Amino acid sequence: MEYLTVAETAERLGVKRETVYAYASRGLLTSVRGAQRRGSRFAQDEVEALAARGRESGEPSGTVERIRTRITLVADDGPWFRGVAVPALAASSDLEHVAALLWEVPGRVPFDADPDLLAPARAVLAAAPAGARATDRFRLAVAAVAAADPLRADARPGAVVATASSLLGTVVTALAGDPGAAGGLRGAVGAGPGGEPGPRAEPVPAGSGRSDLAERLLPALVRDPDRAPAPATAGHLRAALVLLADHGLASSTVAARVAASTLADVHAVVSAGLGALDGPRHGLVSGLAHRFLTDALEDPPGALAQRLRAGERVPGFGHSVYRGTDPRATVLLDRLRADPAADRVMACVDAVVAGMDRGGDGPAANVDLALAALMHAHDLRPDAGELLFACARTVGWVAHALEEYAEPGLRFRPTGVYTGPRPGSTSEASTTTLSV
Repeated sequence: MEYLTVAETAERLGVKRETVYAYASRGLLTSVRGAQRRGSRFAQDEVEALAARGRESGEPSGTVERIRTRITLVADDGPWFRGVAVPALAASSDLEHVAALLWEVPGRVPFDADPDLLAPARAVLAAAPAGARATDRFRLAVAAVAAADPLRADARPGAVVATASSLLGTVVTALAGDPGAAGGLRGAVGAGPGGEPGPRAEPVPAGSGRSDLAERLLPALVRDPDRAPAPATAGHLRAALVLLADHGLASSTVAARVAASTLADVHAVVSAGLGALDGPRHGLVSGLAHRFLTDALEDPPGALAQRLRAGERVPGFGHSVYRGTDPRATVLLDRLRADPAADRVMACVDAVVAGMDRGGDGPAANVDLALAALMHAHDLRPDAGELLFACARTVGWVAHALEEYAEPGLRFRPTGVYTGPRPGSTSEASTTTLSV
């Protein structure tokens, strides 16, 4: 049996030495005194069991769990951005206003493209493989803009806001291709759930030449660029961008904050977030849900039964934060139910949701299922949800970077929990002689 010293036990449990002795006096640990070593020792198995009990208690155990943030509250009724309910924002606002709210600047963030940065971004995208995924292209464009921006290291709040606004605007413009491609989509701005004019915090005046990020992004999302999108498409995209802008300390946001804690520039922060986002347990789930709905549109019970028989998780269901339906999914699915173009898709979604809830205790729909339904209803690319996620969450990552820049640098330095053989132990691993 392996034994740990008092110091090793304290390190493993993340407590002071005095606390270890207190645990021993309360019977939580058994102190053993060896014949050849001075001081108390504790069985490693017993220490590991106590450490596991501490994790299960849900008490904060490290820097990440102790992050104090004023940006987003994730509650049962959905996220709140600086005290404003996000479902309400999705019905009346756009990403430009949400960015101003999260970045704490007045008015709306314009997301203007920088002509000097646009050229290298377009050149990199032109060299990308034809089959590159939308998020791959997003990541390439971010790197190109970073390389072309000599002043990107300025971490003053005003400079960060200006850099981030230009970064997202330039990348979206580059992804959308021809800068005039969105001109024919003007009628989609402000469309409500069924195509009727919807509420907006600040409508884009007709003939003004302006368009918001949702409209500018649309050419990069449609499956067929020669086919005019439905009138309601831009309105749905606008709502999705608002809903996805931030969601507390998600994995990609923690990655972005860790990068910001090193005083990395905005482009590096966004790249760190994109790296964590690009996984099947986080930002890629909407694409998996899209594939599932492709099968389910032909045979909802059959597609669901096939997944269940294989013991596979059904993408688009369940969330680690919400006990019931993801409130962000509710907003998007309600919009689609009011949209005649989504009738067939919503009939399929409702059938699958009912099947998953058989018995009343199944996992509920999440925002990835709603994004997949939106992609199918409006003939968007299968990876459009991933690109929407990346664009929207960039706003959240920047908000967290601004907050993190004001914290002590390099504060994310966990010591880790070493579980291998200890020096001087008699385990097989420690007595093995390595030859080189």
